[in-house]
Amino acid sequence: MSQVPAASGTLFIVATPIGNLADITLRALETLKAVARIACEDTRQSLKLLNAYQIKKPLISLHAHNEAERTPELIAQLKNGESIAMISDAGTPLISDPGRRLVAAAIREGIPVDSIPGPSAVLNALVLCGFPTDRFYFLGFLEAKSAARVRTFERLKDFPDSLVFFESPHRIDKFLGDAYQVLGNRGIAIAREMTKKFEEVYRGPLREKIADYPLRSWKGEFVVVIQGSPSRKKGEKTLNHDDLTG
Repeated sequence: MSQVPAASGTLFIVATPIGNLADITLRALETLKAVARIACEDTRQSLKLLNAYQIKKPLISLHAHNEAERTPELIAQLKNGESIAMISDAGTPLISDPGRRLVAAAIREGIPVDSIPGPSAVLNALVLCGFPTDRFYFLGFLEAKSAARVRTFERLKDFPDSLVFFESPHRIDKFLGDAYQVLGNRGIAIAREMTKKFEEVYRGPLREKIADYPLRSWKGEFVVVIQGSPSRKKGEKTLNHDDLTG
């Protein structure tokens, strides 16, 4: 671990609204106003939030394609005494978003890291779905190719707990078709536009084609919650992460 000056800044991981800008926390606003600069996925997207609360700070882009080269620059600024807030386009950073490399580097260097909790699309969908939420398995975005997705669903089909996924509008139909093919007609919740004016949640059986779902639109990103396997009998071994990934 490197020696860090006593005046080292702090890296703040700040959760931001997933839709409704009023969902920002007071602590998040105070932090964004106090830091020297803000690292964000898309500066244009983040400016909508910052402008709404009259926050003017230098912005630096930090996304999947530049995180490796950007991290040493941000670490140097932190070591120099500048505190930095890291935000994603929406929700809690690092949850299927960039930032892990920067956080890991800061920890290795002994730089203070603090989390400012707040909105999360994963948790919001879970509390809306109506399925058991005491245990769940979050998988983010699955593979782009259907054959790989099917193999993943095969590994998950006997998993007893609720399954949570992210999916994009141009792949949602194939995702649902593959899920139906492997998992059958079990319960599902599909959430879109959460916390926004046109929020919509489908709760019902998993169907093969998107034409069978009574949703108004297939625009925007989706959080999909699929009910755990109903076949596990009492006393049967619960699958763990190693069973699924091994």
